[in-house]
Amino acid sequence: MSAVKEIVVVGLGLIGGSIAKAIKQHTGHKVYGIDTDETALLDACSCGAIDGKAGPRELAQADMVYLCVYPEGALAFMAEQGPKLKENCIVTDACGVKSALCAGMEKLAPSGQYVFVAGHPMAGKEHSGFSASDPSIFVGASYIIAPCGAPEWAVREVEEMALAMGFGQIVHTTPEQHDKIIAYTSQVPHVLACAYVLSPRCREHKGFSAGSYRDVSRVANINDALWTRLFLDNQQALVGELDQLIGDLGRFRDAIAAGEEKELQALLKAAGDSKRENG
Repeated sequence: MSAVKEIVVVGLGLIGGSIAKAIKQHTGHKVYGIDTDETALLDACSCGAIDGKAGPRELAQADMVYLCVYPEGALAFMAEQGPKLKENCIVTDACGVKSALCAGMEKLAPSGQYVFVAGHPMAGKEHSGFSASDPSIFVGASYIIAPCGAPEWAVREVEEMALAMGFGQIVHTTPEQHDKIIAYTSQVPHVLACAYVLSPRCREHKGFSAGSYRDVSRVANINDALWTRLFLDNQQALVGELDQLIGDLGRFRDAIAAGEEKELQALLKAAGDSKRENG
């Protein structure tokens, strides 16, 4: 992947902005941006994250396109622009759910000559927007790829670009397995944090809180529009994980309410063993 490529990043928020910055920082490729927010485009140009705004020429000549918008927005963009992309242009994404997106992209595939490789950079912050973008969040992180039937050469190029951006490992999966595991590792913690800070005690925590409060509550500083869509787009898997969590919380609640010391200790030991074993 030594030749200079023309890359278009659609959506210059936290992840899209970070991808643009990382590519410019670590490679010699040309990067162009698309965003509905003109201020984000100006800021990205000013700081050198992109070489300019992507218009019809840049899209027609793009070697790679990163879709860094909501799944619905990604599909709408490809329905309109996909037929205009050149043959073998690699289209990938940064969406937090995969099943619905990959199914939609499969339906759109006959309308274009591009190649789609689903991707998910496992990095982020509790802040959003281009102003929060930071390529250092990718350093050492996992980059998930769901090939979705893409040819090996295209998957390899997405892998190589991810490694060039600083990602530490590539994980291959299916859209279904991705959504099932992400419900547990990412979405449940966000639901838990949000439910936690809805307690009236949250208003009284100052002076009484330290690391435990910060660790549990950190991701409650949430982009509500984004995470509403992510939760609903992964409804089935997320509800299943929430049912598991509610059941386990109920076991703790019942043991504490009944004063069952042995049961409570057994639950705590099982949890500690699981964490020590699985990290």
